[in-house]
Formats: sequence, C-alpha cells, structure tokens
Amino acid sequence: MSEQKRRLKVIQAGTTHEHASGKFYALELLPETYELLGYVDDLEIMDTPRRYDFLPVGVYETGKRFTMEEALACPDLDVAVIEVPNLELVKVGMRFAEKGVPMHLDKPAGENVEDYEALLDVCRKKNLPLQMGYMYRGNPALRFVREMIREKVVGEIFDASLDMNHGCGNEFYHKYIASFKGGIMFNLGCHLIDFVFSAMGEPEKITPFASSVPGHPRGTGDNMLAVLEYPNAFVKITVCSGDSGRTEHRRWIFAGTNGYIHVSPPERYDGEPVVVELSLKQDSKLIPRGKHLFRFPPQKDRYAPMLQEFAQIVRGEKKNPYTYEHDLSVHKATLAASGLIPWKKTGFAPKSK
Repeated sequence: MSEQKRRLKVIQAGTTHEHASGKFYALELLPETYELLGYVDDLEIMDTPRRYDFLPVGVYETGKRFTMEEALACPDLDVAVIEVPNLELVKVGMRFAEKGVPMHLDKPAGENVEDYEALLDVCRKKNLPLQMGYMYRGNPALRFVREMIREKVVGEIFDASLDMNHGCGNEFYHKYIASFKGGIMFNLGCHLIDFVFSAMGEPEKITPFASSVPGHPRGTGDNMLAVLEYPNAFVKITVCSGDSGRTEHRRWIFAGTNGYIHVSPPERYDGEPVVVELSLKQDSKLIPRGKHLFRFPPQKDRYAPMLQEFAQIVRGEKKNPYTYEHDLSVHKATLAASGLIPWKKTGFAPKSK
C-alpha cells in the first residue's frame, strides 16, 4: 500500500453526541480507509446538555478507550472525529486544531460566532482540513437536487419549503431542547440551512419564529420556523418535534419559474429508494419537459460517504467542496434563524459545481 493510500489513524473524541454512535459505526465500515484507534468517553469528563434517552449501548465495546489528554498527545494521529455534546464541540475542536489535527466536527458550531471564528482562523493558518457534520452532505439524491437548483433546470426558485420534523419528543427530549438558547432550530435547522446555502447562497433577510408543541412545556422551543428572504424568493424552514409521522414525513419542495422539485422523505434506510420528483414546463439543457421520477438507491449508511470524502480531502486527493467561508456563513445563519443574533450577509457565494 502506498504512503498516499495508507489508512488514516483516527480517534473519535466523544460518545454522546446524537450522531456519535453512527459516526463510530461508519468508521468501522471503512477499514480500508481508516484505522480506528479508539474513542474518548465524554460521559466521564463533561456535564453539559446531551440526550440521556439516546445513549447507545454496546457501540464502543470493541474500541480502545482514551482519555482526552491521551488522544491529544497521540503522536501519529491523522484525523479526529469530534462527537462530544453540542455545546462542547468547538472547544474540543480547538484543542485538536491547535495540535494540527484535521477534524470532522459535528454540528452545531456553538451558541456564539466568536468561538467558531477563532477555530476557523486556526484551521486557516494551519491549512487544516475541517469537515462539518451536516448530515445531508453525503446524500446522492440531495446532491442531485442541489445541482438542479444551481443549474436552474427548474428556472429561478421563488418558493421553497424544507422541514426537519420528527416525533421523538418525550420528557427527556423536551428538557434537552429547552437547554439550548436557540431551541430545536439551533439543534437541527443547521442541516437545512447548510443545504439551502450550498444551492442558493445567502439570503437578504432571516426572520425567526419560536413556539412549543401543544402540550409540551411552554418555552421549550421545539416548534420553530425561519423564513429566509431572497430578492425574489421565500424559503421556509420548519423544525418541530411534534410530528407523529416521525422522519418519514419530512418533505422538501422547491418551486421555480420552469417547474418544481419534490422530495419526501429526503433520506431513508428501509431498502426503498429516495424518489426525486421533477416537473418541468419547458425543456432544459439537461432534461426534457414533463414529469420525471428519479430513484436513488437507499443509502447503506448516512455518514460513511462523508467520511470517505473527508479522507480524500485529508490526503489531498480532492478539494473540500465546503469552504471555511461557507461553514461560517451557515453558522451565522443558524444563530439568526434561532433568534440569537441578527442576520447580516457575509458575502459568501456557493460554487457553481
């Protein structure tokens, strides 16, 4: 095996982020790409908001347990996957960045802008690869949708609705979401904002709305809406934990001057394909007029494609398609959509391809 293609040594720092067990499993699915050295158990060192009803059992039994100090001191560490609780992500990420370790950093990037900007500054100065854990980035169906928008196959978008709703709410989850100043939009809306920004760029204005699901404690912030205003378009993002249909009812719709795109649900793991419905009024340069159904094979794993791409970025085989500027813009927009800061455009513009 060549030096360029050698397996990357990786430690997962954190076990209780909502995506932590899935990331550890995904790393185990990529034995030719990663040498999984082990993990850091954050239950022993952190006492910040986490989903106590969501902690996995038996996931890390095959891995070696490191202390955080041992992980940071590992002399031949190529990559760190940061999966600590949400409010600890940037702080832990900074410790690895200062050591010069490339990172996959889960979401969201903290409740303020300054700490995340400081982390990005260190990554820029050290030219460190940083991949944010927005979960739809590796989704083939949604990559197709993004290109249909970017290439204006459906014309100019004037109206869009995307939701991140689910039915996971319970007593533990209510308290968990209420622990964040930005509620459920902060926790989950970032995934949708990341996609919209990669497809359409920054909006002119962001207006947040916050409420609670009927019957849930007042002020929980588990029923939220954000409206992103573009010069000729409105994009509505909804995030709610009161949907009795759970995740299979999630729906994304984009309406343009030449047709529309409809995806529901945007991902699935039940063996059925993700179906993208595309309807065009007139022929585009890529697709003829009429209604089309594009079926994408079900994903075997949500995170493995992202981590495979990250390995290519770390090895220098490809350029990161998401820049530091993109990630900072998404974070600022997430905070604005959560009602934590006013929105101001940063000047970020997505790449055409």
